[in-house]
Amino acid sequence: MSPRPPGTPPGTRYLDAVAPLVEAIPSGLALTYGDVAELTGWGAARAVGAVMSRHGHELPWWRVVRADGSLPEGLLPRARLHWAEEGTPLRPGGGGVDLARARWDAESVLPPLDPPPEG
Repeated sequence: MSPRPPGTPPGTRYLDAVAPLVEAIPSGLALTYGDVAELTGWGAARAVGAVMSRHGHELPWWRVVRADGSLPEGLLPRARLHWAEEGTPLRPGGGGVDLARARWDAESVLPPLDPPPEG
């Protein structure tokens, strides 16, 4: 995992960076694990996946998907219910989110990360 982004207080857990972003994803939209990692400024898609597997029950987990818009097979039945309730655009066949239509443009509403330190 990469170091904390500049300006992140010492002791901040990765969950503390990921959870607020996941909670901010609007109903009917989605981000990929990689999007969340990039937007938080630290970690990687796999680290986001680890947070979601441990703490997803506390978060709108169905709004964070793989790069192809899918989720693990075991989560799809419950995710489909959430997606239908929220009107999330799906790929043909309902096997995942249509990211071309449902990806949240988070960068347009989130404050920019502090620039990396020089030197």
